[in-house]
Amino acid sequence: MAARRYTEHEEALEIKSLRRIIAAYINYQDAAEKDVKRYERSFKKLSPAHKELLFHLGLKYQRLRWCISMNTSFIMNMLEAFEPPFDMSQCVDGDCHDCAEHMHGHSHADTINNSELLVQHCCPEEGANTRETENKKDEEVHMVGCSQPAACNLGISQGEDKSCNDGKDASAAANCQDTDCFASSTDENVTPGHRRAPSLPLDVPPVDVDKVRCIIRNIVRDWAQEGQIERDECYKPILEELNRLFPDRSRPPSCLVPGAGLGRLALEISSLGFVSQGNEFSYYMMICSSFILNHTQEANEWTIYPWIHNNCNSLSDKDQLRAVSFPDIHPSSAGITEGFSMCAGDFVEVYNEESQESAWDAVVTCFFLDTAHNIVEYIEIISKILKDGGIWVNMGPLLYHFADAYGPDDDMSIELSLEDVKRVAYHYGFVMEVRGLCTIN
Repeated sequence: MAARRYTEHEEALEIKSLRRIIAAYINYQDAAEKDVKRYERSFKKLSPAHKELLFHLGLKYQRLRWCISMNTSFIMNMLEAFEPPFDMSQCVDGDCHDCAEHMHGHSHADTINNSELLVQHCCPEEGANTRETENKKDEEVHMVGCSQPAACNLGISQGEDKSCNDGKDASAAANCQDTDCFASSTDENVTPGHRRAPSLPLDVPPVDVDKVRCIIRNIVRDWAQEGQIERDECYKPILEELNRLFPDRSRPPSCLVPGAGLGRLALEISSLGFVSQGNEFSYYMMICSSFILNHTQEANEWTIYPWIHNNCNSLSDKDQLRAVSFPDIHPSSAGITEGFSMCAGDFVEVYNEESQESAWDAVVTCFFLDTAHNIVEYIEIISKILKDGGIWVNMGPLLYHFADAYGPDDDMSIELSLEDVKRVAYHYGFVMEVRGLCTIN
């Protein structure tokens, strides 16, 4: 796949978008602290009798701060390992903040060990039809090209072994809610030994704050033991179908996974004996998946508290503040097939290229189809990139992401029924072999 350089305008848009995403991650702790202070202000408004009844809430708020500091430590380790594909110190539209100085930059390894996973940027060919970032969601980066070869490495490093506990015992941190290990109630609320996010003059929109918290919850679904039941419901049927359809994998077949998220399904497919490539559009996802795939030293290395930001429908404070360790497997020890990669970019822009035609033995879409502005375009591209006799395995609903997108941009949203989706698939040469409707809890 031939690479091309970004235009100056395109690169400025990419830097601006990526800067916003990094700022959202860095702002995580400050945003969470504002929530805790809001809880405390509400508590102070209670009558003395009601305060006495709920006296335990003061301790809960301190424990929340501890949990926030643990999540922050993971986030900052993740950002330290991330290598932006651009010079983030450039001035863009008068914005000259140097994001790079707030992240410890690791140099690329001169060589890539066989035990390491490659997360690469994919670049469309010269002359690819680019889309303006203004027409995309602001929190995501559209990779329409790059100034480096397509196999450029995103974040592989031979750096020191780090843990989110900075040398402290993970089990002690995980059980903190049962002890008195909590932080000060002042602004300097991070327990000694835990990394605090650098203080920056950040103006982070609430939607970006929510994106970061969503990533923390998604880690549970893809990379923690607690997410195994959901993975079995979604991923297991796909893996079983691939295993049935490709019984002979002595010469590994190729499989593309658009909308790969944090990369677990793509890795499981690779472990099954396929040359698997995940494709993901969101840099929120890519930064996190790159860290888990490339920098994890052992299983259950990291500890986070994913449910602390929602007080609704909690069984108990202990349940809300419980810890989750991840990843449940060490990615580099998962028996991956050579050639496994993650590709950053918009599915339509990256794969709607002549070089991708008839390139894949299988395409797996899991909770992906309904992310389309134009689902017909998705199906057309899937049909083009599959080899003759290739297999498309789909799992997921038709909850179209842009169906409720009301705004000045008036984004396209083609919302088809299942019958229409099947009719479009037939038009592009697909024959339905197995059809199943299932309920996922």
